[in-house]
Amino acid sequence: MTYREFWLVYLRAHNRPGTRVLHYFGSLTALILLICAVALFDWRLLIAAVVVGYACAWLGHVVVERNRPATFGHPAWSLISDYRMLVLWFGGRLGAHLARSRGDDANRSI
Repeated sequence: MTYREFWLVYLRAHNRPGTRVLHYFGSLTALILLICAVALFDWRLLIAAVVVGYACAWLGHVVVERNRPATFGHPAWSLISDYRMLVLWFGGRLGAHLARSRGDDANRSI
């Protein structure tokens, strides 16, 4: 599987807005904790970043989406895709990617 193919599978696994919101929260919180860990030289914040980031994402998959997180099959691509999805959402361009992954013309942004 290429990353391009994975990206479409990843988006289909994040079909529900609630799943994406939990990912956004987890990704942003993890990033903030990572920055604080570096600024404060505190390794515990690095652990907290990983735990919080994955806990939010996996909660979305278990409770909201009811599917298996992509992390287990492609951990690096999954992490890259988490932040790609976040950046696209912030830029208002995620809807087109979601529509393409679904094979429709809907333009949803969350």
